[in-house]
Amino acid sequence: MAAAGVASLLLLLVVLPLSTSDDSLVFGRPLSPGATIVSDGGAFELGFFSPSNSTPARQYLGIWYSGITELTVVWVANRESPAVTGRPTLALTNASSLVLSDGNGQVLWATDVIASDVGTGSAVAVLTNDGNLELRSPNSTVLWQSFDDPTDTFLPGMRVRTASARGGGFDFLVSWNGPGDPSPGQFAYGVDPVTSLQLFTWNGTRPLWRSGAWTGYRVNSEYVANINTIVYLAVVDTNNDSYMAFTLSPGAPRTRYVMARSGMFELQSWTSSRWDTLGRWPPHECSRYGHCGAFGYCDNTAAAPSCHCLAGFEPASPEEWRDGRFAQGCRRKEELRCGVGEEDMFLAVPLMKAPDRFVVVGNKGAAQCAAECAGNCSCVAYAHTNLSSSSRGDATRCLVWAGDLIDTEKIGTVGSAETLYLRVAASATAGTTHGPTYQLPCFRDEDKI
Repeated sequence: MAAAGVASLLLLLVVLPLSTSDDSLVFGRPLSPGATIVSDGGAFELGFFSPSNSTPARQYLGIWYSGITELTVVWVANRESPAVTGRPTLALTNASSLVLSDGNGQVLWATDVIASDVGTGSAVAVLTNDGNLELRSPNSTVLWQSFDDPTDTFLPGMRVRTASARGGGFDFLVSWNGPGDPSPGQFAYGVDPVTSLQLFTWNGTRPLWRSGAWTGYRVNSEYVANINTIVYLAVVDTNNDSYMAFTLSPGAPRTRYVMARSGMFELQSWTSSRWDTLGRWPPHECSRYGHCGAFGYCDNTAAAPSCHCLAGFEPASPEEWRDGRFAQGCRRKEELRCGVGEEDMFLAVPLMKAPDRFVVVGNKGAAQCAAECAGNCSCVAYAHTNLSSSSRGDATRCLVWAGDLIDTEKIGTVGSAETLYLRVAASATAGTTHGPTYQLPCFRDEDKI
């Protein structure tokens, strides 16, 4: 899940507060502007920062990388409620909650720890060396952590929830609103809340890019030559929790994913003096959501990715396609025969990112999934895989499509690639260079039981 350029940085011109060597916050010792908490290994700091262009001065509580020349904030507590009066403080209360207050004592942000979860003794807040602020009970149980409330940054070791039986819902990374404004911006990255099987970036509610449906891989690794590092993306799917996380090979430089203000989801790595972008999504124009139109696909395996029509289809407007405009997509060369006493074919199209707007049909093996689509004249395609790494009761994943196929790509051998079985008229498969064809019986709706 990685792919290069110069990063769109969230850089603030600020005067950094003086650091302390302590990595924790305890009851009776609040944190104020001018001091920071530094993680035990020195990788991150927690403290107050103020954008240089804010009038009056707005102060935020945040976590940033320590020891680099440009302040890069990875988490903000009060991104919607800056302190604008007096000196704010972060304190651990006797009820074992973290409370951020402004100079007048108004609460700007607080954790929601239930006192009964704490037990006897005093809790402590610790900044770990992976950039996570943890509120721990006396027996070291994590009561709350900043990783569960992300801002715009995905760090190694952090879990981005794709579903949760705990009722916590999904995690979304939301861009900053401006270079000096950490309030939520218009761009977001997260899991599809409808299916929980794919990732999106959005501009408001409009999709910009989509990952493709999860095919069941546990770990997907990619070597990033620029930094001589392997990025390991792991997907965990259980009855109790579902999330994704990433780690780096030993010796890797500081590396993070970020939902940038440009609308790009970026993989960035720190060099000696700047953030370099190692990959960004969408990687090119052809990969933008729905760019090639209905029944069109982007061939990302080509040296110059471009739009094509799926087998059995042709441009709906050849003139517009010649001009590089693909919005009208593709149309069938021949109409389907299903329901009129003839048989269609299912063409195997390998190495594809499955289209969007699918319906998940549960408890269907490969043959049953094929029959599900073949037995419905409105079904235009299907795809099947076994989610072998899932520990849920139903490990099958049968996807079927009715209507237009939107946002399809040829992506090669990456983790989310799969074979799409496309319904076409039998005569339309002549001369195709895709996979084999499968002739399956088609039933009219009135024939179905």
